[in-house]
Amino acid sequence: MNFPFADRPIRLAMLGMVEGNGHPYSWSMIINGRYDAEALKHCPYPAIINYIGKQPPETLGIPGVEVTHVWTDNPDEAHDVAKVAKIANVVARAEDVIGHVDAVVVATDKGFEHVQRARPFVEAGLPVFIDKPLCDNRADLETFNRWVSEGKPIISSSGMRFAKEFLPYHGATHEFGALRTVFVTMAKKWETYGIHALESIYPIIGPGFVSVRNTGTYERNVVHLKHEKGIDVVITTTADQIGGSGFITLAGTEGGTTLRSQDTFTAFKAQLESYVGFLRTGTPPVPFAETRELMQLVIAGIESREAGGAEILLSSFGY
Repeated sequence: MNFPFADRPIRLAMLGMVEGNGHPYSWSMIINGRYDAEALKHCPYPAIINYIGKQPPETLGIPGVEVTHVWTDNPDEAHDVAKVAKIANVVARAEDVIGHVDAVVVATDKGFEHVQRARPFVEAGLPVFIDKPLCDNRADLETFNRWVSEGKPIISSSGMRFAKEFLPYHGATHEFGALRTVFVTMAKKWETYGIHALESIYPIIGPGFVSVRNTGTYERNVVHLKHEKGIDVVITTTADQIGGSGFITLAGTEGGTTLRSQDTFTAFKAQLESYVGFLRTGTPPVPFAETRELMQLVIAGIESREAGGAEILLSSFGY
């Protein structure tokens, strides 16, 4: 492998699909810049049909990159994804792509599976992008931390980091004075969607979280995070909060604002372009230390809830 790849063509494998996560469909179409319109009508994710269908054809595609191979946990779904996104090769096992692609995307959002899913490709020396969250427990975070410290090319992110509605506020909230309170709303589960809330605000606030306390339940997480800058962050991640998801309120000593992310396509495309940039330059879009701190927040939110709302200090992770 000649990583980073500079300006040469890059072959990607799209690997894995779990219930409720249609990224293999959307991400493959976004990367390849093409899709079968008739086959797309039968995609089981109406939201994907909606936001991909709204895009002018010229907005699709990332130059010099192609998803050439696909594998999903259910073999039938791999053939469906291949038909929709016009992917040339469907493989019987995920590992079968080794030797035929330059890099892989692990397109599943169950953090507890990601070490197992990524291991064959990490050990083969392939660059790996892992869908959010990278992991959801301390042991797996230690494994990823070790791999990255050994120079293994691994990155992970949430598309919410790249939401165009939030970008103007990344490290630029001076007009509001010192931030004191940040509210975020998110739907579904903390284990899979808490990272969307966390990564949407992390570039705004910056590193330096101190502790996490989750006083909610599995279906209704209410998470209070303390930051060394004197900021209190409150995130609600509620199973059926679909219509009220994706809001951020920033409140400071001199002003504030409320924001909402609504352009899923643009966020996903920017996220995938950040991976391609990593493949071409070898420079990760964000330092792994940020990803590690975000995973500590995810994990602490789970541990706190399971401990009846106990405050979990990030210093307990020992990094």
